[in-house]
Amino acid sequence: MSLNGKIAKKDGSVDWLENTPNPDKIDFGYKEFYDSVETTIQGNSTYKQIISWGIDFPYPDKENYVFTTNSKLKNTKYVEFISENHIEFLNHLKNQEGKDIWIIGGGKINTMLLNENMIDEIYVFIMPIILSEGIELFEALPKETKLKLIKSKTYTGGAVQLQYKVDNK
Repeated sequence: MSLNGKIAKKDGSVDWLENTPNPDKIDFGYKEFYDSVETTIQGNSTYKQIISWGIDFPYPDKENYVFTTNSKLKNTKYVEFISENHIEFLNHLKNQEGKDIWIIGGGKINTMLLNENMIDEIYVFIMPIILSEGIELFEALPKETKLKLIKSKTYTGGAVQLQYKVDNK
């Protein structure tokens, strides 16, 4: 996200991430994180943004679910659309054996799941940029939530990684 909490520009684009200084050409721990995940969940706006990039679907080896209110969307080779009982569905997933679940975003789904105590950890990469307009990490009104810092790391180009445990009490 940007220093001021934006995860995307107002139109959903994330092209500003390509300009983040990365003199060491590192992946910011992405491969290790990606390998720890079995399932992805994202909102329909985030899904549409990813599809608009014109690339192969980036998570073909994961179970992928898109939370939406549109019950007319048809499942694809890689994605199952969930149009009702989102919290019940995620609760069922969390109670199954397996690797972690990655909530990709966006801001609305992040807030919905945070407010329902469905998020256990938050990984944030703060990029050295301020965006004038955009989509917040948590849209609407997230409930007040205490976090415990587990890990922090600073990268050469100015990005900062923060990993928090969510206090769901």
